Amino acid sequence: MAKPFRRSRGREKEKSEFDQRVIDVARVARVMAGGRRFSFRATVAIGDRKRRVAIGIAKANDVSRAINKAVVQAKKDITEVKIKETTIPHEVYSKFGAARVFLKPAQKGRGIVAGGVVRVICDLAGISDIVSKVVSRSTNKLNNAIATIEALKKLK
Repeated sequence: MAKPFRRSRGREKEKSEFDQRVIDVARVARVMAGGRRFSFRATVAIGDRKRRVAIGIAKANDVSRAINKAVVQAKKDITEVKIKETTIPHEVYSKFGAARVFLKPAQKGRGIVAGGVVRVICDLAGISDIVSKVVSRSTNKLNNAIATIEALKKLK
């Protein structure tokens, strides 16, 4: 009797405990003797919405492989965030490169008053009430994400 045909080849995809959000995908190039070689850099944020959050950065020749590599990288660098009920315990300020991020606790029910990358990271960390401001004019999503993670690491 023949074995039944299987597409998965023995690898079952298990459900991850972390939610993931792609922050940025950029096409990058390196210059070689024959011209430019293009690849993709993916920045991914992961979190369990229960105080654990991380970001990962990885490069690959196609976008999906870069995203998968970034998720694996993020799982190696998970940060435990200090949360007081639904918000953070105190104000915190952080900078990374030209990016400057200010996070401030908010009353229950206020929601996440944040823009762009800060909103994504706070949501994945499980913070539901926070006020934040990207103080700099930096539009670099990667640096703003790293500055937000650094700010969350400073919480006591």
